[in-house]
Amino acid sequence: MLGSQTDAASRLMDAYWQRVLRLTAILLVVWFVVGYVLAILFAPVLNRISFLGGPLGFWVAQNGAIYCFWVLVFLYALMMNRLDREFGVHDDED
Repeated sequence: MLGSQTDAASRLMDAYWQRVLRLTAILLVVWFVVGYVLAILFAPVLNRISFLGGPLGFWVAQNGAIYCFWVLVFLYALMMNRLDREFGVHDDED
């Protein structure tokens, strides 16, 4: 009986960890694409477009990547709270 409970808990935690890793990987890929690919590699192409009175590539490198980072931090916190509640590992006392 105890072994089956341990196995079930272990499988649940493995599923939780896989979801955490998937979420983290997706958000890191988005951050890499915005912060590196768009801001550095595609900056010359984006600079042909005017945005708020300046070249878009410059804006993405100077502001867009930072805004994207903050949005990703917020999304990570929100999605991890939901995931924690789904798997019953949240810290809330309600």
